[in-house]
Amino acid sequence: MVASVQHRSGSTVAVVRQNPEHPVRQFSTMRWGLIPFWSKDASIGYKMINARAETVAEKPAYRESFKSRRCLIPADGFYEWKKEGKIKQPFNFGMADDSIFAFSGIWDRWKNSQGEMIETCSILTTTPNALLADVHDRMPVILPVDNYDVLLDPGFKGTDDLKAMLLPYEPSQMKRYPVSTRVNLVKNDDPECSAEVKEQSRRPSPLVIMSEPIAM
Repeated sequence: MVASVQHRSGSTVAVVRQNPEHPVRQFSTMRWGLIPFWSKDASIGYKMINARAETVAEKPAYRESFKSRRCLIPADGFYEWKKEGKIKQPFNFGMADDSIFAFSGIWDRWKNSQGEMIETCSILTTTPNALLADVHDRMPVILPVDNYDVLLDPGFKGTDDLKAMLLPYEPSQMKRYPVSTRVNLVKNDDPECSAEVKEQSRRPSPLVIMSEPIAM
């Protein structure tokens, strides 16, 4: 999410990619949820908002995009939910210095039945770092700035070298804090969703004291 805007499957996200013929970066918007160019149905995109870094180079739906259609998806934070009993506490994760960062992504171009070209993307995910491990078993791949040039270069085909960059981000450079459950509802799309709140706690069971009836 950028500028406190929440993104859901099928929504429009900002993307940075490189021109395949010139070493010039381009800023554009795409639909979140990859639709492979060979797909017959756009609905597949709702299931493909994320791609696992460990298998992205082999999976038929992702491998062609990973070879030559890679991108960066800028963000200022992302949400994950920690479940404790019946409580699901949302957390905001971002950089310790509040700076903008970028997820590693892939993109594709698909033609619908009206002949319109639709560009879509997926965010790559990896195993969680120490900051996320107790909240979720995956995290988005946050790419260090030093690796931007290689990832964006459509002429670079070294998939093993690329996969070696798709690692959990250094936790000491990140922070997390609890946010309101307002973020659970799509209609709540405002800065208050990312405001820090006190973490919910599991309520202890009430103490029940049993006593003998008093004789009258």
